[in-house]
Amino acid sequence: MKIDLENKLALVTGGARGIGLGITKSLIECGAQVAIVGRDENQLILAETDLGEACKGFTLDVADTSAQEPVLGAIREHFDKPIDVLVNNAGNHLKKPALETSDADFATILNTHVHAAFALTRAVISTDMLPRESGKIVFLSSMAAYLAISDIVAYTTAKTAVDGLVRSLTAEFAPHNININAVAPGWIETDMMRRAVENDPERYERILNRIPANRLGNTKDIGRIVTFLCSDFANYIHGVTLPVDGGAVNSL
Repeated sequence: MKIDLENKLALVTGGARGIGLGITKSLIECGAQVAIVGRDENQLILAETDLGEACKGFTLDVADTSAQEPVLGAIREHFDKPIDVLVNNAGNHLKKPALETSDADFATILNTHVHAAFALTRAVISTDMLPRESGKIVFLSSMAAYLAISDIVAYTTAKTAVDGLVRSLTAEFAPHNININAVAPGWIETDMMRRAVENDPERYERILNRIPANRLGNTKDIGRIVTFLCSDFANYIHGVTLPVDGGAVNSL
């Protein structure tokens, strides 16, 4: 038995780099065609070149909700099919003490992770999934929604809201055969993570000491779990946020 996403069209936001690229690669390995969206056109081109005809990039800042519908139309036209899978991966980050976090800072983080992801999900459900009574949607949450981590109040709030969004949408759309779940990555080895610890070995050791698996995760670890949730193997999984963190959250 293997995951088979042949003839499925997936949309991955922020799918050209980091965790998003790992998700894109995993979906393609299982037979899906994947539309990736992001703000960096050059990064999208690099991903297309690496992944071949199964991948097509479309420039979009997901936070610009007025631009979402035209891009969705272009995706459907290019692949000549509706969207079967949506992965809300795009995000931004802010590390600031709470008292230094302005209203604008707070709104920018919530707008991307919550408002923009909800608007895109609403559009895909209404046009692509609800008429066919079928679809898979995965949001990217975070271990930050479960741990007390200082200086990321906006990010933590946004990811906690994502978990609530998943549960509420599940109540409405599970009866229509639309599976909506989330994955909460822990410490994942990405370029951003490497830059954060490469000159701070003590911080790296502190992080490892909080992970029972005694290693950082990698983008494949996340990609494979997201792909599983997008497959028929997950048909009876609704409204779950699944930690993929080497046991970090549950070990505390």
